[in-house]
Amino acid sequence: MNKALRSPWTYALFLLPVIVLYILFFIYPMFAAFIKGFTNWNGVEAARFNGLNNFEKAITDDKFWSAVKNNAYFILFSVVVQVPAIVFFSLLISNVKKLKGLYKTAVFVPSVMSTAVIGILWSFIYEPDIGLFNLILMKLGLQPVMWLSDPNWAMFSILITNAWQWTGFYIVMVLAAILSIPREIDEAAIVDGAGSFMRATRITVPLITPIISVVIMLSIAGAMKAADIVIIMTRGGPGGATDVMSTYMIKYGITNIKYGYGNAIAVLIFVFTLILTALYQLLIARRIERVEYS
Repeated sequence: MNKALRSPWTYALFLLPVIVLYILFFIYPMFAAFIKGFTNWNGVEAARFNGLNNFEKAITDDKFWSAVKNNAYFILFSVVVQVPAIVFFSLLISNVKKLKGLYKTAVFVPSVMSTAVIGILWSFIYEPDIGLFNLILMKLGLQPVMWLSDPNWAMFSILITNAWQWTGFYIVMVLAAILSIPREIDEAAIVDGAGSFMRATRITVPLITPIISVVIMLSIAGAMKAADIVIIMTRGGPGGATDVMSTYMIKYGITNIKYGYGNAIAVLIFVFTLILTALYQLLIARRIERVEYS
């Protein structure tokens, strides 16, 4: 038995199924999408090579760039609004003395709920006549807002819903990092006369910077593949105001049976995501020093 465990072929045998599945469901589809992106293909007839026509069509399409802009809104909202909120609420929960487990569970629940359920739930909240937000506005003497049918509000409404769903997931990650900080560091700061705000900004936040960097990276990746919440709540409407790259791919590629064009959009999504994550790693993430507690 010990001899078998020392053999590299044993480990290779256990890794083989994972490698095969990875190739079948990731590597092969990725290369297939790349190849089909250079073709005119309807999914039935033989694919015909058309060079860069699909990519030129996408790059010259204003609706595509509108979808790219909406993905950028997802990223900016996540980094500028959601991440600070995640850190703030994580700090609050970490200082709770009683029922800390209840708060952790409460914020995490939306993350385990189906996106379909969340989309339908928030669609009722945004409902023009009986929705919670408009009832509050009318109680305050204000005019109701067409949250999902007004191009000026639809994207913002989706961003709020998406943030509500995933904020709890990231809070649990950041909270775990906060609770792993040795208590002696905080106690020493208290002895030195540091208040709660100073301990949070000068000790806790710097020590959890690596996990905040991971949260930002996951937020960027999640923003680039956002599609389900948009499809459920607005289907990209009104008038394409909430289309993101993924919904644009579905609407103008798959639904119209232009699979070659759809694969070209998929390749562009992959390239944009790769560039963004690479830039983040090179310009920001790699500058964050590893935190070591002493």
